[in-house]
Amino acid sequence: MTSSDRSAPVRLADARALLFDLDGVLTPTADVHMRAWSRLFTPYLAAHGVAPYTEQDYFAYIDGKPRYDGVRSLLDARDIELPQGTPDDDPDQDTVCGLGNRKNAEFTAELTEHGVEPYPGALRFLVAAIDAGLSVAVVSSSANAKSVLRTAGILERFPVVIDGLVAREDALAGKPAPDTYLDAASRFGLTAAECVVVEDATSGVAAGRNGSFGLVIGVDRGAGADALRENGADVVVTDLADLIGELPEPAGPAEPAVPTT
Repeated sequence: MTSSDRSAPVRLADARALLFDLDGVLTPTADVHMRAWSRLFTPYLAAHGVAPYTEQDYFAYIDGKPRYDGVRSLLDARDIELPQGTPDDDPDQDTVCGLGNRKNAEFTAELTEHGVEPYPGALRFLVAAIDAGLSVAVVSSSANAKSVLRTAGILERFPVVIDGLVAREDALAGKPAPDTYLDAASRFGLTAAECVVVEDATSGVAAGRNGSFGLVIGVDRGAGADALRENGADVVVTDLADLIGELPEPAGPAEPAVPTT
């Protein structure tokens, strides 16, 4: 489906729920992930005698995708073939899953060493959205989403968290497929058209477009405004605080949607 197949985007003021990606949207954990991927792939690619790992590789092949999909995408770009393996593979195993598990260990080390705090503008936007009565969820490809949210001090604000662990358990396809976002909307008893997707990755805004969500907001943290629009963003900002004035008026008697189990 192309963006021309979608109905006109809804106004932010008419939305009932905001579905946030995590890394690069709410918290600067994209930086933590980028350092972890670099710690993995810089020596690995050097050992294979192929083009070195660069920051652009992160945005082109990895950003927003489930971890193993990101490993496979980067390896394919360097014409390196590895068996898939299984999620139980040891991090030292030379498989797609083994490398993915090695990256996860590097991410945990980075998070422990440096911690993480929410983007100030994103936190202000989140608080304003909750005060306006909107339901909020996190939809992240990361298996570490809850630990990041907890470290950032905002886990309790989200009644619904769809992360990489939930996606694997429920066999939900990863972004750019819309399945994880659709699952979050359904837990609030809402349609995609009633929800807003907030993403910083091209694969994430594509998921919003592919799911026919009411509005897709792109947050440009490095992917580029043009790339975000081309892949499905209706609106692109560099700071979510810029959109606070477009939220609904503070909530009256109506309650936000209650997540279903």
